[in-house]
Amino acid sequence: MISFKNNSKYHTSEHLVYSCKYHVIFCPKYRRKVLTDGIDERLKQILVETAKRHHFEITGLEVMPDHVHLLIDCNPRYGIMQCIKDLKRESASLLKKEFPQLRSRLPNLWTRSCFVASVGSVSLETVKKYIENQKNV
Repeated sequence: MISFKNNSKYHTSEHLVYSCKYHVIFCPKYRRKVLTDGIDERLKQILVETAKRHHFEITGLEVMPDHVHLLIDCNPRYGIMQCIKDLKRESASLLKKEFPQLRSRLPNLWTRSCFVASVGSVSLETVKKYIENQKNV
């Protein structure tokens, strides 16, 4: 990772310098409030581990009982939708193994839909503060 004069962080890979940040929200199936009682903390760990394993970065994360807010910085060659698929697939698999009550309440943990917005129309700090303050709303 390198920094340029305006102090924003850019990532480099072969033939590419990039900074692609996205605000992502996704929900459990039927928007059930199942992300509580330890499931929320374990989900945070799984999401961060998955991001490291697939070489993208989660720079903001908050888990609400019925949805997840993420700020993701990913390589444009890999793509934001691939990041989301990896996060949902791996978290659903591990959470259902570790918390059997999820299997009885939901046939699939996550909906197929999600919200994605590139961070650019508002400042990065505004989005980070929004994600951090979700629990205080």
